[in-house]
Amino acid sequence: MTQTGNTTVVDNPYLELNHQGQILRLPLIDQQHKFGRDAGFADLLVPPDWQVVGRTQAILFREGENYRIYDGDGSEPSTNGLYINRTRITPDSGFLLANGTEIQIGQNPENQVLLKYNNPKQPFRNNEPNSEVKLHSVSLKNGSVLMGRDEKANLTLDAPTVSRRHAIIDKNPQGRYVIRDISTNGVFVDGEKITGNKVLSENSTIRIGPYTLLLSGSELKILDRGNKIRLDACNLVIVTNGKRRLDGISCAIEPGQLVALVGGSGAGKSTLMRSLLGTEKLTGGVVYLNGEDLRSTFNIYRTQIGYVPQDDIIHRQLTVAQVLTYAAKLRLPPDIDVQKVVEQTLSDVEMSHRRHALISELSGGQRKRVSIGVELLADPKLFFLDEPTSGLDPGLDKKMMQLLRKLANQGRTVILVTHATANIKLCDRVVFLGQGGRLCYFGPPSDCLGFFEVTEDFADIYNQLEKPENVVDEAESFHKSDDFRRYVANHLSPGNQASKPKKVDKRNSGVTFTKQLSILTQRYFQIQKRDRINLILALLTAPIGIGLITVALGDKNPFVLPDSPDANLAPLALRVLFVFTCAALWVGLSSSLQEIIKEAAIYFRERLVNLGLFAYLGSKLIILSGLALLQTILISSVILLLFQSPEPEFISWILGLSITTFLTLLTSMSLGLLVSAVVKNASQANSALPLLLIPQIIFSGVLFKIEGIGKIISWLMLSRWSIGAYGSLVNINAMVPEAIKLPDGTTAVRPFEPTPVYDATWENLALNWGILGLHTLVYLTVAFWLQKRKDIF
Repeated sequence: MTQTGNTTVVDNPYLELNHQGQILRLPLIDQQHKFGRDAGFADLLVPPDWQVVGRTQAILFREGENYRIYDGDGSEPSTNGLYINRTRITPDSGFLLANGTEIQIGQNPENQVLLKYNNPKQPFRNNEPNSEVKLHSVSLKNGSVLMGRDEKANLTLDAPTVSRRHAIIDKNPQGRYVIRDISTNGVFVDGEKITGNKVLSENSTIRIGPYTLLLSGSELKILDRGNKIRLDACNLVIVTNGKRRLDGISCAIEPGQLVALVGGSGAGKSTLMRSLLGTEKLTGGVVYLNGEDLRSTFNIYRTQIGYVPQDDIIHRQLTVAQVLTYAAKLRLPPDIDVQKVVEQTLSDVEMSHRRHALISELSGGQRKRVSIGVELLADPKLFFLDEPTSGLDPGLDKKMMQLLRKLANQGRTVILVTHATANIKLCDRVVFLGQGGRLCYFGPPSDCLGFFEVTEDFADIYNQLEKPENVVDEAESFHKSDDFRRYVANHLSPGNQASKPKKVDKRNSGVTFTKQLSILTQRYFQIQKRDRINLILALLTAPIGIGLITVALGDKNPFVLPDSPDANLAPLALRVLFVFTCAALWVGLSSSLQEIIKEAAIYFRERLVNLGLFAYLGSKLIILSGLALLQTILISSVILLLFQSPEPEFISWILGLSITTFLTLLTSMSLGLLVSAVVKNASQANSALPLLLIPQIIFSGVLFKIEGIGKIISWLMLSRWSIGAYGSLVNINAMVPEAIKLPDGTTAVRPFEPTPVYDATWENLALNWGILGLHTLVYLTVAFWLQKRKDIF
């Protein structure tokens, strides 16, 4: 459909509108034009069924040879907005059009009007600012269409998170188009992650990495390259235990902006950042990312979001290059050139000269740069940083802010929480929060100073907001101000709340389980190998402790029957076996109690991206099992060298000893992983060690005779089953001499009475081993469940 009025559009400027393939041309002749669906308002009228166009969508004024376009009716913004590269045009400043300028009406690619300004008298120019390559399409009529990073693909999609060969579209026998996922990071069709093949419908939207594509007839169009991300926070409220942590906050953060969240301690800065990130559950309000509810579509956008928490998300035992290499292998497709990506990232964060340095050798500012580098690997367009300048001196603070400014200038949307305000003028927007999570200001830093009537020191604003009554007054004053209208109301672009929310796919996308397990195991091995002192202590503590027993025993042989009966031999042998078990428990628990909690920040970040829980715990188990095997070899060697060996009838002593020691170590390590998943910090993990050992000692059955409910409790102690296995191998019951009858006919009390717990049978030994294995399985299952409960999606 074409509309030209009574005037040709050959020489005059005109608007060309495209709505789902319908084309409308509107000539621009007068000094002023009004554009919309309302015939009483607009002279540039669109059909009434183009609902995405507002009744009073825009006003245009001639300015020189071109026109400046303003959103809305001149005072109030339109409902769906006008956007250039996701940045909203406002009723205040408008936007000066140039030949070739493209504007989007609405944010939903499935129902969007594309408006293009043409001025035949001028040369063609791309959108300004932020000019970008024109979006294109590919025909599906000529057979299979390959999409991916490969230059030979029919549709090249250049992004680190896109596989070289990502997806293929073919026709099925019924003549319908079918998409097949052959990628690492997955394909989303109409908001849902597909498995294998999926039949496409007309106007189906396809998400591949950051790209959004649309099937229109026999054409596949790129609607959005995903390189511009905006956030709209609409009336965010968080109430916890009756306390308001956020109080109705609204703001619009647009592509390429560097935004600082500032305010006093406890004002809600980190809470607001987590809300904008999508990881904090809201009591009320919605955060929209490019017009979509972030919480319900997080799995689609997870690879496009970078997040650097306050704690380092890097292992201190690795080098800078190793940190980036392992992160790249975990996050990016396996067919990407990891070395090239790592080198580029090192250059971006200015750390190329420190690539071989250990993280533990870096300064605080350098560690932050590496953390930022980890996030830059996937080239995210939305970046969050929590206190990135905390603890840095003024010089490093400025360098860090300049780095963030550079990232924003490259088109990324960067949001940071900070207390430091010395370099806050480098930001495009500042969010000033008061106690109770109240928004006291949102806008440019220069206007912020004027709003609070201070000169140059942002610290004066902190002082003004110290008193709760001042916070209430300032928040109310801001919401009634022109600054609120200019920087919040005119820019705010809520998504389509009436649309059906996308289904959240809770399955992790990313590299396969086997590949993740291999990468995580290699990384964990490097970490353990670098921590040499702890590794040596873990390997030698038990052998040395067991070796010291021989000093206390003198020339006694606790595991071999003497020529004459000895009533004290069985208790002595049990005490020695008790030391074996306690030594294994000690080193097993101490080796694993901190293994999850010490990297909680790293785990949380990687889990948000694509970390598989089975692969994560599996890597821990593999390396700890290897450590347990080395400890078993050393412990068994010391026992064989220093103690005369018994001769079990049903299994060799060396084999039985090794298996029992290994199972005791592995079970105690599994218990340590469980506790590490429970505690909140490393100090709690250390404090838990004696609390774990004392019950194992008391209910082992060696120090005390266990009866009643204590007997049931002992079944829950791995020490009871470890000593039971050792006791059956040594045949403790056979060491007990026959009871002596006294002259009065009674039987003398023996220091130790035979018990079925130590029966020297294969069945009893297998039972003890089996229960130790069951303990291991239960501990690991509970640890998995506890880690799974930490998921926020």
